[in-house]
Amino acid sequence: MAYERLFRLDGRRAVVIGAGSGIGRESALALAAHGASVVCADRDLAAASATAERCGGRARLLDVLDPAAVRDAAAEQDADVLVFTAATNVRKRILDYTGEDFDRVVGLNLRASFDVVRAFGAGMVERGGGSIIGFASIRASVTEPGQSVYSATKAGLVQLLRTAAAEFGPYGVRVNAIAPGVVETPLTRQIKDNPAWYAAYAAKSALGRWAAAEEMAGAVVYLASDAASFVTGSVLYVDGGWTAVDGRFEPPN
Repeated sequence: MAYERLFRLDGRRAVVIGAGSGIGRESALALAAHGASVVCADRDLAAASATAERCGGRARLLDVLDPAAVRDAAAEQDADVLVFTAATNVRKRILDYTGEDFDRVVGLNLRASFDVVRAFGAGMVERGGGSIIGFASIRASVTEPGQSVYSATKAGLVQLLRTAAAEFGPYGVRVNAIAPGVVETPLTRQIKDNPAWYAAYAAKSALGRWAAAEEMAGAVVYLASDAASFVTGSVLYVDGGWTAVDGRFEPPN
């Protein structure tokens, strides 16, 4: 084993969906830094192009809510690594949720993820290898008021990816999920803009702070690389200890 090359991705082709901002952008930059050629896909072509310029990759317009567009993208790009980060949330209590809210969250977080895994997974299965990395959340396992449908979709995504791992594994394709805690991205801007809410979330993690988007990139490189050659069907929590800590009480000496 050439351990000095354990995390290298030279010669591998990566597609990052959601590469225009946040975790997706940092994932694209990190994969490229380790030698991968990266296609930066996003519904915002200008943002994807800005990321592609920084990492020497290519930009592609992609609306994952369009199943035909997803199939076309997969057919045009033989990906060795797929990373998808696109998600949305409507923070409302169950009794306040509308059918339109439900469809919006489920449509992007679960249905679009299903289409992406099917489209890109088919090519990987045919070629006999690859790594699929989806972004779940701590909300797949722990939740709070106002997170009902988002939590349900993230739990569903974990099970979708685990099933894909079982079905694609015999063909050499690995499928894993990353579960972040609270990360400073456009999706969490509503919380960041509320100082009390922001501070409460920071205090919940063992590290006492939020994550920056680039702190997710190491997990992406790991799961994409040979360092994770025997890792599939797993959920990698990158949450600052959020799911490990139950309460904050310090017992007396």
